[in-house]
Amino acid sequence: MAEEEIDIPEGSMQNILDQESLKWVFVGGKGGVGKTTCSSILSILLATVRSSVLIISTDPAHNLSDAFQQRFTKIPTLVNGFTNLYAMEVDPSVDNEEMGSADGMDGFVSELANAIPGIDEAMSFAEMLKLVQTMDYSVIVFDTAPTGHTLRLLQFPSTLEKGLSKVMSLKNKFGGVMSQMTRMFGVDDDFGEDAILGKLEGMKDVIEKVNQQFRDPDMTTFVCVCIPEFLSLYETERLVQELTKFEIDTHNIIINQVIYDEEVVESKLLKARMRMQKRYLDQFYMLYDDFHITKLPLLPEEVTGVEALKEFSKHFLTPYKPPRFTGTVEELEEKISYLRQQLQDAEAELERLRKGKQKA
Repeated sequence: MAEEEIDIPEGSMQNILDQESLKWVFVGGKGGVGKTTCSSILSILLATVRSSVLIISTDPAHNLSDAFQQRFTKIPTLVNGFTNLYAMEVDPSVDNEEMGSADGMDGFVSELANAIPGIDEAMSFAEMLKLVQTMDYSVIVFDTAPTGHTLRLLQFPSTLEKGLSKVMSLKNKFGGVMSQMTRMFGVDDDFGEDAILGKLEGMKDVIEKVNQQFRDPDMTTFVCVCIPEFLSLYETERLVQELTKFEIDTHNIIINQVIYDEEVVESKLLKARMRMQKRYLDQFYMLYDDFHITKLPLLPEEVTGVEALKEFSKHFLTPYKPPRFTGTVEELEEKISYLRQQLQDAEAELERLRKGKQKA
C-alpha cells in the first residue's frame, strides 16, 4: 500500500528577522545537527537588519571559531568582514582560580558556590549576562550546548534565586558565624559577609530582569535545530515540551541535512535514506503544523567561513531548490561517494548514541 502524500508547506526564518522587538534568540537541539552553523547564519542575517548583534557560544565543545574560521574568546570580538557582528565563547562554569582572586575574596565565594549544586554555573551565567547587558547589543544569539545542558542553562535563574535564599537563611540562622567564616578564609573586612551577599544580590537582580525578558515572547524566542531521524525528532519534542514548561516562546524549527530526490540519482542506499527521512519529515510537519519549519539540504561540503555561511544563508529565507546536475560522470560519482560517506558517518554516530543510552 502506497504511503499517503502530505502536502508540505515551505517555511523560512524571515519571521525572526521581521520581529524587531526580539532581544534574545536561543538556538539549540541534539548534538551534531548543525546548531552552530545555523546560529552563525542567523546572526549574519540579523546583522543585515539590526544595529548590533552578538552571538555567544555556551557549548563547552565550542565550534563558533571553526564556523567563522576566526579565534574567539570570552571577550566579545568583532567578526571579520562585519562592522556590527560580534562573537564570544563562554563556558558556563566557574573558574575556581578566577573566583578565588576576584574582589580579594580569596576563594570564599568559590567554596560557597561549591556547597550549593548548580549555583556555580548560575553565577557564571549571571556574570556573563551583566557583561553583555552593559554593551547594549540590539539582539543576542545563543549557540547552546546539546539539549540537556540547554535546559539546565534555562533553569539558572531559579537556581540562583534558591541559592541566594539558602545563603540568606544561613545568615539569619547562625548570626555572626558567617563573619567568623570569612575571617577563617582570610577575607578582608572590605570583602566580608556583606560584600559577598551584595555580590550575590547584584547577580540576582540581573538574572531576575533577564528571566522576565526570557518569558516575554516579544523579546525572546527559541529556534530548534534537528535532522529527519528518530532520535532528533524525540529530542526536539522533549525540548519543545520543556520550553513550554519554562514559558519560553518557540515557533521555529530548522530541519537540517535533508536529502532531495533530484540529488539521489541511482544510489539505492541514498534512496532508502531519503524515504526514511520523508517519514520523519511528515511527522515533523504533523506535530508542528503551527510552527515555521525551514528545511536545509545536505551538502557535499562543509559550510565554514564567512563567505560560505553567507552563501548558505539564502536557504534560510527562500526554499531550497536542488540544482540539476550537469557535470561529468566522474563528478557525479564523486558526489554520490561523498553523500554515502556522510550517510555512513551519521549511522555510526546514531549507533554510538544508542549504545551509550543502553549503557546508561
